[in-house]
Amino acid sequence: MDRIASFRSFIAKSPSDPFPRYGLAMEYKGRGELTEAWTVFEELLAKFPDYVPTYLMAGGTLVALDRRDEAADIYRKGIEVAQRRGDQHARGELASALAELTPT
Repeated sequence: MDRIASFRSFIAKSPSDPFPRYGLAMEYKGRGELTEAWTVFEELLAKFPDYVPTYLMAGGTLVALDRRDEAADIYRKGIEVAQRRGDQHARGELASALAELTPT
């Protein structure tokens, strides 16, 4: 069974766990299948808006798709979520990604 099929199987078995979806999105991203990766990231953001790791990778996928304004919005939202959840490390990474995207 390939990795995509494995992740889909994990998702079917644990639909309330964001990690298998995150793994699927990262697998697509790693293969360079950015549109597919974004589709899964978008689903993750809708179903699990408090899953902080999604925001940095989803934003990076949008940057790679040359959708910079949308990426900036994702980074901003991720900063809010990370702050609310007390994840200062992720907040810092997201702030750095946003700063790189929108230099002053």
